[in-house]
Amino acid sequence: MINNFTTELPKRYQKSKYHNKKIEINGITFDSKKEGNRYLELKLQEKLGLITELVLQPEFELQKAFKHNTGLCRAIKYIADFSYWKDGVKVIEDTKGMKTDVYKLKKKMFLFKYPKLKLIET
Repeated sequence: MINNFTTELPKRYQKSKYHNKKIEINGITFDSKKEGNRYLELKLQEKLGLITELVLQPEFELQKAFKHNTGLCRAIKYIADFSYWKDGVKVIEDTKGMKTDVYKLKKKMFLFKYPKLKLIET
């Protein structure tokens, strides 16, 4: 703030961190056009019987919360974009643009904790 004037733009004019544009499809807001388009593809595959049990934003606990002498440490969770069943295998899917360091770390933790699930990036 400089001289009682804010230097921040109103939210509607701000660019997203990774320059993606949110999109709304069937009343659902997606973080990017790529994710929204992938949702439409998966819905079509589900309608055709190629996949089943499509879930948006499935959550996986990577590490439980615990108490430490400095206080409570919250659980570490990974939230994927989609999950579904295909050919008897549960698939976890993340529509990636930018692979952040946090994502890379959570991916490793996910692969260790859930070895029977198939994680794919689109």
